[in-house]
Amino acid sequence: MIGITEASIGFLLLIGFLFLGLHVAVAMFLVALLGATLYLGPPLVAAFGTQLWGAMEDYVLLSIPLYILLGEILVRSGSTDRLYRSLADWLNFLPGGLLHTNIGASAVFSAVSGSSVATAATISTVALPSFRKRRYDTRLVLGSIAAGASLGNLIPPGIALIVYGAMTNTSVGQLYAAAVVPGIVMTVLFMGTIILIALVRPDLVRQKEVADPLRERLKRLVDLLPPFVIFGIIMGSIYTGWATVTESAALAVVVALPIAAFYGRLSIRMLHDCFVATANLTAMSMLILAVAFYLNFVMGLLGVTPALGAFATSIGASPLELIIALTIFYLLLGIFFETLPMLVGTVPIVFPVIVAAGIDPVWFGVFIVLMCEISLISPPVGMTLYVIQAVRREGTIAEVFQGTVPFFIAMVVMTVLLIAFPEMALWLPRISFGP
Repeated sequence: MIGITEASIGFLLLIGFLFLGLHVAVAMFLVALLGATLYLGPPLVAAFGTQLWGAMEDYVLLSIPLYILLGEILVRSGSTDRLYRSLADWLNFLPGGLLHTNIGASAVFSAVSGSSVATAATISTVALPSFRKRRYDTRLVLGSIAAGASLGNLIPPGIALIVYGAMTNTSVGQLYAAAVVPGIVMTVLFMGTIILIALVRPDLVRQKEVADPLRERLKRLVDLLPPFVIFGIIMGSIYTGWATVTESAALAVVVALPIAAFYGRLSIRMLHDCFVATANLTAMSMLILAVAFYLNFVMGLLGVTPALGAFATSIGASPLELIIALTIFYLLLGIFFETLPMLVGTVPIVFPVIVAAGIDPVWFGVFIVLMCEISLISPPVGMTLYVIQAVRREGTIAEVFQGTVPFFIAMVVMTVLLIAFPEMALWLPRISFGP
């Protein structure tokens, strides 16, 4: 057994390794290896192989490559392009015009892809050509795309929710239910931010454009069906009890294939590209998760979990004070680290503390994913910012940084609302699953 001092040193060592530029999987493995070597001995060091196999046997984690594959199929089928055009027909009337389409399309695509990075890359590819012909402020365009992409993990079926659920043994179905209302509120806050900017600084946005005839717009509504049908299959099959989280992801992939065929994009070449991209992203994610599970295993044997729980009890902080402290901690950490390192690197340390403080694990799952999403638009490390700039291939990354400022503020407001009104996240899980 080790005390809180040794646990703190281990956490600081992990942060230090990450600051040195080591890959997050390498950093976590080194900390776990050091702890196992110093306190547990060679047999527990050798247990890494068993832990690696055990971690990858988790049935819930199989949904991650399935959701990645789903997003790849929808992107390459052209469904996202059609979705964007159809949403633009009905959102352009709002102050801010086409900027709202960036948010709306991101929210809908997030509901079927589960990835913020994938959402950023997809919406950037579709949206940026549309804005080159229009008089919108470049920074605001880039900021709205980055903000919309941050919905990727918050709106079910966010992959970060799956990771959190697997690491903490929290029901992924309840996490999905808990994230629905916050995801909708966050989308509305982003759109409200755009409306406020358009009213205060109308020179930054193009005024409402001439709409196509109603018949044409109604005809294009059919392009909204694929993502909504897929989302309905995912969530409906889970909450009716017809399918597990993993089975629902597989069902969604099966449904996406005829959609790609309907659009004339389904081919062996397209599927090959989808499988290769899925394998690359899955390998990277699973390596990090496998090492995180090994770190959790070592921490459990060393008694870190009860030590942290006892420490949380001894300091006498109220749940609200603890959450405020964690909010500040994650806002600062998000400046330097990406989403997955933040999540898998801190959950093993923080989760025992919040459980000891009596904080609902389901609510905390939504909270920590929101904190991780803020990191995605926090300079200078926010991953989505660099994805957008890579797709853009012109200007400077500073323009992307500047464009995210009002949306960063909106996400902080969302955090305050989630803390002040926890029922925002807990209401739907209680209706769906009971107290």
